[in-house]
Amino acid sequence: MTRAWTWSYEGYDPDTERLRETLCTLGNGYFATRGAATELLSGPAHYPGTYAAGCYNRLVSTVAGHPVENEDMVNLPNWLPLRYRICPADAAPGPWLSPDHAYLAEHRQTLDLRHGTLTGRSVYDDGAGRRLTVEQCRLVHMGEPHLAALRTSFTCEGWTGAVEVESGIDGAVRNAGVARYRGLADQHLTGWETGAEQPDTVWLSCRTLDSDIRVALAARIRTPSGHDGTPRPQLTALRAFHTLILPLTPGIPSVVEKTAALYTSRDPAIESPLHTAVDAVALAPHFRQLRAEHRRAWENLWRQAKLEVPGDAGRILRLHLFHVLQTLSPHTAELDVGVPARGLHGEAYRGHVFWDELFVLPFLNLHLPQVSRALLDYRYRRLPAACHAAGEAGRSGAMYPWQSAGDGREETQQLHLNPHSGHWLPDHTRLQHHVGSAVAYNVWQYGQASGDTEFLHTRGAEMLLEIARFWASAVDWDASLGRYRIRGVVGPDEYHDGYPGAAEPGVDDNAYTNVTAAWVLLRALDLCRTLPEPLQRQLFERMQLDPEEPERWDDIAHRLYVPYHRGVISQFAGYGDLAELDWRGYRQRYGDIRRLDRILEAEGDTVNRYQASKQADVLMLGYLFAPSELAAVFRGLGCPLDEEIWDATVDYYLHRTSHGSTLSALVHAWVLARAHHADAWTYCEEALTGDVADVQGGTTAEGIHLGAMAGTLDFVQRGMTGLETRDQALWLDPAPLRELSRFAVHIHYRHHWDIELRLRADQVRITVPDSQNAAVRVMLRDRSFAVAPGTSRWLDLPDD
Repeated sequence: MTRAWTWSYEGYDPDTERLRETLCTLGNGYFATRGAATELLSGPAHYPGTYAAGCYNRLVSTVAGHPVENEDMVNLPNWLPLRYRICPADAAPGPWLSPDHAYLAEHRQTLDLRHGTLTGRSVYDDGAGRRLTVEQCRLVHMGEPHLAALRTSFTCEGWTGAVEVESGIDGAVRNAGVARYRGLADQHLTGWETGAEQPDTVWLSCRTLDSDIRVALAARIRTPSGHDGTPRPQLTALRAFHTLILPLTPGIPSVVEKTAALYTSRDPAIESPLHTAVDAVALAPHFRQLRAEHRRAWENLWRQAKLEVPGDAGRILRLHLFHVLQTLSPHTAELDVGVPARGLHGEAYRGHVFWDELFVLPFLNLHLPQVSRALLDYRYRRLPAACHAAGEAGRSGAMYPWQSAGDGREETQQLHLNPHSGHWLPDHTRLQHHVGSAVAYNVWQYGQASGDTEFLHTRGAEMLLEIARFWASAVDWDASLGRYRIRGVVGPDEYHDGYPGAAEPGVDDNAYTNVTAAWVLLRALDLCRTLPEPLQRQLFERMQLDPEEPERWDDIAHRLYVPYHRGVISQFAGYGDLAELDWRGYRQRYGDIRRLDRILEAEGDTVNRYQASKQADVLMLGYLFAPSELAAVFRGLGCPLDEEIWDATVDYYLHRTSHGSTLSALVHAWVLARAHHADAWTYCEEALTGDVADVQGGTTAEGIHLGAMAGTLDFVQRGMTGLETRDQALWLDPAPLRELSRFAVHIHYRHHWDIELRLRADQVRITVPDSQNAAVRVMLRDRSFAVAPGTSRWLDLPDD
């Protein structure tokens, strides 16, 4: 294995173990298991977690004397446990061994990105001349999404005897992976049953308390080394285990293979999760064959999501792509799930779906479009809930929730804990109605990239038009301005959830919210004009769309208010009137001020008083829209936006953002690659290392930041190439950085698989694979080219 395809950890460090567990998670889009040690259950340094996509449960807790309801992605029974101890022929059994034991002499873990395996090697020395080397290889099968496997090899030196192995399934698990949630209810499982099937298989079944999802796991243990030991089942109410005595001969490895299966009642085409899980492990082949099939599945997946970037940046990008594919694989296309903001890697954000798909789907559209469509179908199935929420709020159309989970209702908590002060505070982030614009944006972008007009003209159109209808109902007319206004919202920044001293939460005329709302209305009008007449008639009848509604959409799309102050776009109305923060002073006092909101609240202050942002807000417009498209939206609104205003706006917020989100550096890198080219790499590096170096301070241990990881991939794919898919063409406007001036991306565009875009400092090469399809139309700024299938073409980049 080359270093470019591996991620290794030497030695054992309890303080960073949970971070390693997150980054060494293995998954296949159906379920994932954190890279926790098999020898230990949950503890201060360890948190084993297994999560199935879309498996949620709702519990009620008491917080500050009030009942609080939360829906969580459930930590399912742990299939990993496998511990061992030395049984010398001439002495009593030794202690159970683990990386935390004093006998540990060597320890190494290696994540193989190419083949999707986690291997480990631990050497134990008891100080009396007895050594035991333990080598493990685990996988969560990418080809058979319900299977996982673990191979453990034992080699003794300096002694003879045996090793006692205890292996099984642990059902005594809770959702306890996030410290600030630990005062909340965390027992999501009930109804445990355990049993044994044949001498080599044990099983455990249970169900979730409220959602009543039945969960079953079965585990088979075998010893291909040919010894006579027979596994003995050991069953308790919450655990199903085998014990096994494995004879050892010095210098000769003895092997134990564990194969596990996980099924739930959410799975299609099964009658009983338990019977199906037991049958699956009975029919599963031995580890060597499982691993070979698993590797082939990964090799095929890497071909579909190929990215060639040299050096350390390329290695990190490969890690990011690995975790994106483990969360959202082709298996995801068969499920009713959304994009969990922290992957299937931990319990932060409770496994909820936010707007992170805005950063994920643009990458998937050009590699795994069937997965993008499935994720949009998740939103479509929850369209009735979004329409109901809009009606409850006195609005029309669809008001998608800021946080979603099982059934599409609003899952945003109403209270959140500030760890700095210990205070439970009101949470108003549910006012981030711009999540609806993110759904609409992804509908449109998927249609442009895939050419899937069947979806765009049916489900996609219905979602987009209902979101447009919501925005049209959310505006107020201000005669003094001669403009429509959107009041009482929270923007992407999140720090500003109200005006200082105001009785009601929310701010007015958040620029990002208003501009994206105008864009949604324009795209809705485009669809109304281009839908085939029969489909338009059916859709309008289904929605009971009044013919006058599109006329009003057009008026609003051209007269929404965008505030300005001192020659820059205001984040929201009144932003320029807020106080300036003493940034230097706070950095000197606290060092890391990324979570400035928590620092100020602990001081008895509020970030609402200051011109300070958690993450890019106005600048998100430069992330979503190419310069020409953004200028066109502003022009349609009758608002000024030239290069001078945009550069001033970028510079203004660059100095007033604390980057309290991993998404912030990504957006800044994207925007600065065109506006302040020399500064872009600093933010690109931070975006790349956000999880690897745990830039946010302890958050990666609770799960990866999936949007940021996918966003870095898209930064190379679309950000630096200026790639757009519109008007049935590939549009390019490259802006390579000096540090990443040579790279290649491979994309699936409509009916063309594996189009290669290879960039170097002054040229781009387009290679279209051979097929019977029409030539690909390429627009390089203002020049048009046609690249026929089976040909390549080098194009000179125009001078700026």
